[in-house]
Amino acid sequence: MAEDKSNAEAYWKANVRLITGCLIVWALVSYGFAILLRPLLSGIPVGGTDLGFWFAQQGSILTFIGLIFFYAWKMNRLDKQFGLGE
Repeated sequence: MAEDKSNAEAYWKANVRLITGCLIVWALVSYGFAILLRPLLSGIPVGGTDLGFWFAQQGSILTFIGLIFFYAWKMNRLDKQFGLGE
């Protein structure tokens, strides 16, 4: 029983760490690059516009979609590691 509890705690800790990392990346791209760092990125052209605008319009969406696939991949590996695979 104690081993199951420690295994569940380790699984939850790894899950929260993964979620926290994904949220940090999401916030950095969405708020950092698109809003806060836009003046610094305005001189870099991407697709006929500046990089800050690109992050605000498309980069944050593509990053979010990438994070979804990354989270699913990592969670499948985590489930297998802790014996919770399908």
